[in-house]
Amino acid sequence: MSAALDHPGVTLRADHLIGLRDIALLRPDPPALSALPGGLVSRKRGQGQEIADVREYVSGDDIRHLDRGSTARTGVLHVRAFQEDRDRVTLLVADFRPPMLWGSRRAFRSVAAAEALALIGWRVIHEGGRVGLITLGAAQPVAVPARGRVRGMLAVIGGLVRAHEMALFRMKTDNSPGPPLDAGIARAARVAAKGAEIVIASGLDDPGADLAAELGQMARRTSPRLIRIADAADALPPGLYPVRLPNGTRRRLRVAGSSAPSAAEATAEYLADIPALTLDAGADPGDMAWRISAEYGPLEAQR
Repeated sequence: MSAALDHPGVTLRADHLIGLRDIALLRPDPPALSALPGGLVSRKRGQGQEIADVREYVSGDDIRHLDRGSTARTGVLHVRAFQEDRDRVTLLVADFRPPMLWGSRRAFRSVAAAEALALIGWRVIHEGGRVGLITLGAAQPVAVPARGRVRGMLAVIGGLVRAHEMALFRMKTDNSPGPPLDAGIARAARVAAKGAEIVIASGLDDPGADLAAELGQMARRTSPRLIRIADAADALPPGLYPVRLPNGTRRRLRVAGSSAPSAAEATAEYLADIPALTLDAGADPGDMAWRISAEYGPLEAQR
């Protein structure tokens, strides 16, 4: 990789994404609603493996759940109640297409997208879920199957770093814009397990004609979420800017000020029925973690 690209905020580093674990698991002050009746998060009882309670047998209880110790001590039939066993699978979708490979302040939008997904991934792992990855870009997509525990998250981080390196290399050697976003969304929907949560981090550039339809189709069998990665320069201030045209020609462009709608406004119809969160690529990862925590709710206790 060239020295110009080997710079924090431009190159994606595994140690940086691993270090986000501590930030992701910080517990912010609970919202005021948690002090109201019914505002506390509690574990649900179900058919998992962890015992929640032992109580006297009542008609209709499954006799296979008899607790022999309590029954022998009291002479009365007792059964075990179990915690609900929830298998949370989250597919992280990182948009590394050419429109994401720029930034005006702290980091490229592609790097911020990877940071946001890493913060979410560490939360999922902490809560006992599994995480997988698929990347979108002009190069061949990188896919990591969903796995649990720290080992699964490390595999996702490795996939993010590898795919980002491929995207930067292709940017230097190929000026093609890459596929529209709707094509990548369709691919992610095909590989996601039924009932999985899909978190898509993208600037929503070049959405394609069928993005709304693809998101609607995805929502029928999964639970999609959108993380829109914005940049303060989405509306450029007046100035002289170096640009590179699709044919490779370099020019300087004078901008008097942009009155074009933002990416969020331009794609508002695509976000109507899908939960969305806008994050600033120039923001500190700690601020991003706070926004994500506010959107996703407090972390559950480690099980």
